[in-house]
Amino acid sequence: MMTHVVLFTPRGDLGESEVARLSTTLASALDGIPSIRRYQVGRRVRLGTAYDAAAPLDFSYLVVVEFDDREGLVAYLHHPLHDALGALFYETSALALASDFETVDCDVEAALAGWRREES
Repeated sequence: MMTHVVLFTPRGDLGESEVARLSTTLASALDGIPSIRRYQVGRRVRLGTAYDAAAPLDFSYLVVVEFDDREGLVAYLHHPLHDALGALFYETSALALASDFETVDCDVEAALAGWRREES
């Protein structure tokens, strides 16, 4: 499985119409691109933890998009709805980060297999 993770903070000067346009464009892409298996969208919650205080960047929102495979992610990234979202996303974000991950369900050992050093 592949997971596309986006963290972002909209610009503080966005008007209601720009926020609505961003919301509509994001929903259109997430609901309209067939290779998407599942997605989640959320707003950051601060609980007063040490990691809240230590975070070097402060993102307000998260989008997590899952795909069955690499081909599905590539299809998403090249889809016209994603192109429209990408252009608007960078135009309306004050802070943004996007990364792709190869993921597995409930198998920590498989996920970390490439991380551990093999003993000789």
